[in-house]
Amino acid sequence: MGIKIFKPTSAGRRNMTSSTFEEITKKKPEKSLLVSLKRQAGRNNQGRVTVRHHGGGNRPKYRIVDFRREKIGIPAKVVAIEYDPNRSARIALLHYVDGEKRYIVAPVGMMVGDKLTSGPNAEIRPGNTLPISSIPVGTMIHNIELQKGKGAQMVRSAGTVAQLMAKEGKYAQVRLPSSEVRYVSVECMATIGQVGNPEWNTIKIGKAGRKRHMGWRPEVRGAVMSPRDHPHGGGEGKVGVGMPGPKTKWGKPALGKKTRRRKYTDRYIVKGRGKK
Repeated sequence: MGIKIFKPTSAGRRNMTSSTFEEITKKKPEKSLLVSLKRQAGRNNQGRVTVRHHGGGNRPKYRIVDFRREKIGIPAKVVAIEYDPNRSARIALLHYVDGEKRYIVAPVGMMVGDKLTSGPNAEIRPGNTLPISSIPVGTMIHNIELQKGKGAQMVRSAGTVAQLMAKEGKYAQVRLPSSEVRYVSVECMATIGQVGNPEWNTIKIGKAGRKRHMGWRPEVRGAVMSPRDHPHGGGEGKVGVGMPGPKTKWGKPALGKKTRRRKYTDRYIVKGRGKK
């Protein structure tokens, strides 16, 4: 992937960058793998806004991506690398020898014409999916399952990669992109390699309209609101929040408040993120 830099013909173009899409080999998606998504715009079933700053934007169709890779031992050929508007990574279209077509997340180094397979006897190469018990220690992996057969839930965004650190009985130690080390069952599946499109996080949006195309609406600071609309509101000119710490629009503590709820999974964490 390359980064395209625009000429500063306007204020919005001055710092704007985008992908060159040079790795894309097919423009139109596979119709049999498309699903229309209902537009919600941050509202619940009663029509009330429950998630602010969402709405508008383009209406892309969802590409059905295979995160399970349960076609064990059936070889497939990479037919095309495509753009997916619903995720940061690129997707690859596979044609299996039995005639079925599926999308997968494209890893770095995958090329059109590559042969892929999944299962414990698969070769250790980017794009192949194996149980963690069959992957050598030290291998870079992505698309990692948390529960056997549920499908990949971790390390799926562009440029991310995890490393298999050790195996101990029924569990293996995996170092995630956040530097957290946690136990994962050796029966869970993982894909070899790093997720493609690694330069995605260096793209600069450049202008507000481009953000609106993504479905993001404007966000207003609480300090410029009235006191009845936000705890930070009120006052003349630029003033502080007037309290020991910042709060959300609904008066809850912000910036530093721990929000982790699933503490029953703490027993699987060997080393937390940001800890030495």
